[in-house]
Amino acid sequence: MIEFDPSSGVPPYEQIRGQFLAQIAAGELVEETRLPTIRQLAADLGLASNTVARAYRELEQDGVFVGRGRKGTFVRTAGAAARQQPRALSDAARAFVTQARELGVDSRAALVAVTHALAAMPGER
Repeated sequence: MIEFDPSSGVPPYEQIRGQFLAQIAAGELVEETRLPTIRQLAADLGLASNTVARAYRELEQDGVFVGRGRKGTFVRTAGAAARQQPRALSDAARAFVTQARELGVDSRAALVAVTHALAAMPGER
């Protein structure tokens, strides 16, 4: 399930893109999973079709999705998502910084918050 947060400082297409990548990385979406149509997802999220199309287009360009014409759009490979991990991490960091700035948080406090959140997460690598 993809969600859209209109109060987020992250552009809608990036929210969609990031959530798909996260679901693939977590094994929730596996290779050959058929994705919702652009129109359907746009309607579900209350967004313009062009916004969802941009997310799909970028994921196709990244090799994560493959479009098969009238058959639909599918997850290409889980390996492709792993190759996108550095970009996804960078995108997530930018989104965090944007939100921290909107909250008026300085860099030092933001770093402390990230350090505490990482320490609290199970499965530290």
